[in-house]
Amino acid sequence: MELSIIHQDKDYVAINKPAGLLVHRTALAAAEDQFALQILRDQLGQEVFPCHRLDRPTSGVLLFALNKPALTHAQEQFQHQQTEKQYWAVVRGWAPENGHIDYELRSEESPDKVQSAQTDFKRLAISEIDRPSGRYASTRVSLVELSPKTGRKHQLRRHLAHLRHPILGDTRHGDGAQNRFLRDFTGTQRLLLHACELSLQGIRGQQLQLRAAMDTEFERLLCQLQLNCSNRHSGAS
Repeated sequence: MELSIIHQDKDYVAINKPAGLLVHRTALAAAEDQFALQILRDQLGQEVFPCHRLDRPTSGVLLFALNKPALTHAQEQFQHQQTEKQYWAVVRGWAPENGHIDYELRSEESPDKVQSAQTDFKRLAISEIDRPSGRYASTRVSLVELSPKTGRKHQLRRHLAHLRHPILGDTRHGDGAQNRFLRDFTGTQRLLLHACELSLQGIRGQQLQLRAAMDTEFERLLCQLQLNCSNRHSGAS
């Protein structure tokens, strides 16, 4: 496998991570033998350091540092919410046109710890498909743009579930009936969440504006779900 590089300079390299690829080796997936970190290291022929995390089923922008000072500089920005991130997601139902989610999340690593979490969202397109899901005779879905203001684990997936518009393909926080619809209607079972943009300051003072295009499969699924480019920014309701 060769990773798609969307940016590279003396200090950083960013890739468009495929859905299903782990960022690095983990005890929770001991049987896996492919990881973005090792693949990119071998592809570039040098050591690389992940600056942030991206869930295994999520595709899109993933930033690595090429040296320790650059890593520290980037991680401090993630830690202090000084980065800007945008995601695209397909969710159940017709989401509101826009909104702000301010909903605390319990830490998945330390259940006694509750963390503040905020996400802005904007609806880009909607559709209604003449196929049943759950108790409904038809299936309504939305394409939304998400801008997390904090960086909690599974924040977007948990916030959309709290909003009662869970992301399609989310087997942990999503809706079983919708996930079955996605699999039966499209022949694919994947999380429909893509990290499309990341902005932060480079260690030399430059602004990094990183953008990752949707993969071919994601685009195909948008077309099948009637959320194609022609109505993506229509705001139809």
